[in-house]
Amino acid sequence: MGFFVNIILSKIFGEEKINKIMRKIGIGILFVFIPILQFKLFLNVDFGSEEINFAVIAFANMAFLYLIAYVFAVKRITKSYSGTEKNYYLKTVIVNQGRSAAFVGGAILAIEEWAIFAAIYISLLGIFLFAIVPYVLSSIHKKEVKGDKEGKNPLPFFLRLYPWYLLLFPVSAIIIHKYTGITTSSYDWGTILNFFASLTIPIALYYVGSSIKIKDIKIDELKKLFFGKDEGYGNWVRDILILTMIITPAIISLIFGLLLFLKIIHSEWFVVMVLNSILPITSTNMFLVPYGIDKKVTALSVTWTTIFAIPVFVFLIEILSSIFI
Repeated sequence: MGFFVNIILSKIFGEEKINKIMRKIGIGILFVFIPILQFKLFLNVDFGSEEINFAVIAFANMAFLYLIAYVFAVKRITKSYSGTEKNYYLKTVIVNQGRSAAFVGGAILAIEEWAIFAAIYISLLGIFLFAIVPYVLSSIHKKEVKGDKEGKNPLPFFLRLYPWYLLLFPVSAIIIHKYTGITTSSYDWGTILNFFASLTIPIALYYVGSSIKIKDIKIDELKKLFFGKDEGYGNWVRDILILTMIITPAIISLIFGLLLFLKIIHSEWFVVMVLNSILPITSTNMFLVPYGIDKKVTALSVTWTTIFAIPVFVFLIEILSSIFI
């Protein structure tokens, strides 16, 4: 729906104007709706040892995802790239392992049994996407452009602030609930909080759909992606799709499937990990272009993983919910 509405609005008001508006909507989702939803979820739960254990495993899993991307990129570099192109390719591939846990993965929050673990995952991934990964990129970038003003951190301040801002909401909700016992059903304002929280998922999914650009999904672009022989962006995008949509989900499903079979983890943990491994690449990766990642490759990777991953993601939600709920 977001995709088609965005096309119509772009024809009427111009694509550039609509893109600016959508960027503001994206920021609004990150800074207003996602925090409200997080606060509401954590206000209604007793945060205990199970949630803490999941948080530790989830954080380790996120680091592992980037390790998978690093190993994949290094192997491809050894075979196909040399000189400065090595770092350029390496950074682009690793950054685009970052997934849309808030925008698309937020749909998992609609399922009560999985919601709190999905919320924990979203909170922790915010640290990776807007704190850890930019810090690593910044360090590399400063060495590459030593003595240049561009060596300064190019990430906007509001995004550098975001992971710590986001953490305030679940942490404050946990503390309030622990010491007062308050939930969203305790007072009338809980109804308002629930209402705004319920808006988050459809708004976020609309935003993701509207971010798909029709110029990127032409038949010629699709042919380049799957059958192109050039050593340009088509090969890079193809590599990223193979990494994010085949290799990574397969590895995560195998590892956590084995842990589930051995009864080391709960089914809710397995579901959240697997669903987050198949998510499309987050469009916020475009903010990291100044660190020396390829803009066109990133844009196309976001577009194509969104087109391919969302149907798989929705299908998996249906299958996994029928099995584990």
